[in-house]
Amino acid sequence: MTTIKDVAKEAGVSVSIVSKAFNNYTDVNEKTRQRIFEIANRMGYTPNIIAKNLSSKKQMTIGLISSGVLNNSEKDNNAFNIFKGVYTAVSTSQFELSIYLIDSQRQKKKSYAQYCRERNIGGALLQGIRIDDPYYMELIDTNIPCVVLDIIPATNNGLVGSVSIDNVKASNEIALYLIENNHRDIALVAGRKETYVNSERIKGVREAYKDYSLELNTDEIMYADFSEQEAYELAREYLKTKRPTAFLCFSDLMAFGVMKAVKEIGLKIPDDISITGFDDLVFSSYTDPQLTTIGQDFFEIGKMAAQLLQDLMENRLDHKHVNVEHRLIQRGSVNTLSP
Repeated sequence: MTTIKDVAKEAGVSVSIVSKAFNNYTDVNEKTRQRIFEIANRMGYTPNIIAKNLSSKKQMTIGLISSGVLNNSEKDNNAFNIFKGVYTAVSTSQFELSIYLIDSQRQKKKSYAQYCRERNIGGALLQGIRIDDPYYMELIDTNIPCVVLDIIPATNNGLVGSVSIDNVKASNEIALYLIENNHRDIALVAGRKETYVNSERIKGVREAYKDYSLELNTDEIMYADFSEQEAYELAREYLKTKRPTAFLCFSDLMAFGVMKAVKEIGLKIPDDISITGFDDLVFSSYTDPQLTTIGQDFFEIGKMAAQLLQDLMENRLDHKHVNVEHRLIQRGSVNTLSP
């Protein structure tokens, strides 16, 4: 591998001159600078960003730590839109971006704090992290600025911020939408128990039920792990003995699975059973019928998270949580029942 010393030797200059050329020092002759760049390009040399950060008093790398992306369905573009938002915000700043993608197994083996320190990362964005993850708890208790997506951390650490929609309000709105369309026998398909968004969305549904003097039977909540296949299997089993008027699902992916189960037994959506989702994936406007859901702007969530983290790192913060607006998207998968 070509080193800075190799470039310096080939160019006939000192290592410090090569370093100054790449760092845009004004005391390097422009002709010399261009010659160094040409030689470096020919030799396949690029500056070591990590080493550059280590030699600087200021840590200029943002780390995006994302869990579960490697396990996601090809229909789920949420994480990609978050990445685009993060990249958009970081690319117009002075910071570099390092991305660490982990699955459920690697999540148990690699400390996030260790990852950040190894790469001299000055601030971390956490996406798709479980609230029972010990490495998550370790990181938010360090002196590394962090912004967590979809979790409002229970910590007094002033270096920790968060970005999400108001999940309680959003789930409350879509539950009320079903109830106001005269649905009372509603089957709830939740995600993963250990996630913050799941518990928040259950709160919102429970509040909607209380407004109409209804009771949410937590024993009958189906936990489908935000998985299309798991939701399909649970709904198929549920429908063997029960006929709710509606399924309220905490993700569009799970709603797709429920749709498949409903259609397989010969029932029509929404004539026989109504279905709602959560997220507004691209596929949700192409289902038959189109899926009623909660729309989240994942690009904006990623962008706001990166901007909030930069504020934390630059000590110019006057807020620690950012709420991104959501919207109820009414399509064709919900039927209005007679009172």
